[in-house]
Formats: sequence, C-alpha cells, structure tokens
Amino acid sequence: MNSREVMNANEIVRAITRVAHEVLEKNKGAHDLVIVGIRTRGVYLAERLAAKIKEIEGETIPVGIIDITLYRDDIKSGLSSHVVKKTEIPFSISDKKVILVDDVLYTGRSIRSAIDGLIDFGRPANIQLAVLVDRGHRELPIRADFIGKNIPTSYNESVKVMLREEDGADRVVVEGDDKQIKK
Repeated sequence: MNSREVMNANEIVRAITRVAHEVLEKNKGAHDLVIVGIRTRGVYLAERLAAKIKEIEGETIPVGIIDITLYRDDIKSGLSSHVVKKTEIPFSISDKKVILVDDVLYTGRSIRSAIDGLIDFGRPANIQLAVLVDRGHRELPIRADFIGKNIPTSYNESVKVMLREEDGADRVVVEGDDKQIKK
C-alpha cells in the first residue's frame, strides 16, 4: 500500500481559515448562518470553522451534528453496516443559511444523504457545502461551495483525513494499492 501526505497540520489550519473568510464573504457576514457537521470528522471541522468565524467576525455561530446513517442509499442494499449515532441540531435551521461541513467530497452520496436529513429539520434559506478535500469522481450532481483543497485521485486510491480530536494528529494522506483494479 502506497501512501503520501497531501496536507499537514499547518495546511489544514490555513485551509479552514481561508474557507472561513470565503463563507463570510459569500454570505456578507455571519448573520443567519448555522453550521452542521456530518459525523464524524465533519463535526470537528465544523467546530473549527465556527471557532475561526468567531475569531474573525466576533459572532458565535451555532454548530449542529448530523448522522446520515439512516439516509444512506446503501442501507437498504445491505452494503452498509454503520451504527446509528445521534443527530444534534438544537436550533432551528428554517430560513437560515446552513453551512454543511464534511471532510471529503467524493461521489456526492453522503452529501445527498445529509441534505435529506437536514430537510427533516426545517426549510433552510439555502444549504452551502464546505469540505476539507474534494477528490473528484462524482456520481451525483453535487459540488462544494467551499473547498480546502482539490486533490485529484484515481479510483484505486483513498483519501484519509486524520484530525487530532479523533486520530491524535492533523494530516491528510492519499493511499493506494497498485494491485487494485480500477472500477
């Protein structure tokens, strides 16, 4: 298995800082913004993004957590064996600008699941997507509004985001096995 680091801790901090500025610029400040992170690493990135926005703008942004397990399209097919965890959105998203945060954007299926889940909580003014890494290979017409880093990959590679809250360190690596066959 080949592995290469594509982002280190400092690059992750810079990417989150840039995304925070882009979110504020696009939304003309922090008014009516809420942030929802997709379990697991999207939650940590959402909290970091909210902290950076507070640092820049001086305004506290509510942060929620969404678990997409029940909304996944592979549950019915038996392809997924994920454990359902709690969704925590203790504020109204109705008429709010929701920044949905995830670590990696790949096929778009997780994002579609998260959007389905969010709609169960209300009707936001809009939903904007922020991801740390966009690796390409979309299967659904979904694109990120805010991207920390574009990392072109092949189908036989995987992107692993490691964050200190979950993994003890911040870094992003691309792993690939030369023996794997392209899909």
